[in-house]
Amino acid sequence: MKPAPQTPLIGLLFAEILEEAGVPPGVFSVLPTTNEALGDKFFSAKRVQMVTFTGSAKVGRYLSELAGKFQKRIVLELGGKSPIVILNDAKLDYAVSAAAFGIFFNQGQVCMANSRIIVEEGLYDAFCTAFVKKVRSIRCGDPADPATIVGPLISANQCEFIRGQIDDAIAKGATLLTGGEYQGNLFQPAVLTDVTPSMAVYDEESFGPLVSIYKAKDFEHAIELANDTSYGLSSGIVTNDLQRAFDFALRIEAGSVHINDNSFDDDPNAPFGGFKDSGHGKENGRYSIHDMTELKWVTLQLGERAFPI
Repeated sequence: MKPAPQTPLIGLLFAEILEEAGVPPGVFSVLPTTNEALGDKFFSAKRVQMVTFTGSAKVGRYLSELAGKFQKRIVLELGGKSPIVILNDAKLDYAVSAAAFGIFFNQGQVCMANSRIIVEEGLYDAFCTAFVKKVRSIRCGDPADPATIVGPLISANQCEFIRGQIDDAIAKGATLLTGGEYQGNLFQPAVLTDVTPSMAVYDEESFGPLVSIYKAKDFEHAIELANDTSYGLSSGIVTNDLQRAFDFALRIEAGSVHINDNSFDDDPNAPFGGFKDSGHGKENGRYSIHDMTELKWVTLQLGERAFPI
């Protein structure tokens, strides 16, 4: 395991847990190093038969090239720009709570966070008003305080990156409804509207407490907006119309679909993985076993077989 350079301690802690559980020495190794120091050593080493990677689409594309060069199997769990679609018949309070949890849990530093909220026209204005009120009630501060909902981001650089997305969007005509200020690593939860494809935030993963709300003319337009991204990791829809919910599930270009829930959902025995720039392959349960093992066909002939020649 090579943890991200910013988060080496969690990898080392995981190794200690495995050791305490009785995993023999040498079975699991942790390599806390920079990405540059490791280079393509994983792929060029003959004893490495497969690589799994969790991270950005940019790095994933580079690793895919290495996998092809060295003929190695690879599973990629990359970024996301996941939508939650809210139809006119949704219960407003529930939709607001679901969407808020789906983007602001863990400061939005979740690959499957619903960073795009798509609301059908009839509910759009009421939703924006209620959602902004909800966001302004979210406490931002010390993660050791149980009352804190949004704590610090992984680095001050990430705060600068997200603020850059906001500034770019505003300069091109977007509206900032609330938030967007930061101090140190603390970033105030932010909400954008009037976002268009010309803005970086439209299809660029923020990986932080920034969400964009889009107005859909109808159900068909909502699906069109939901699929208008290079990513396809997760998705959610809130509606009382099960016919439309299942129609959405069949037509959304995403590896996970959560009906009457946000896009942030996972389970250790459920297949997890995306489409398009969100990667390929599946994690969790038997799906990981399938990707991490080779299927071999073995036959046994009992007695002498009669051959035609």
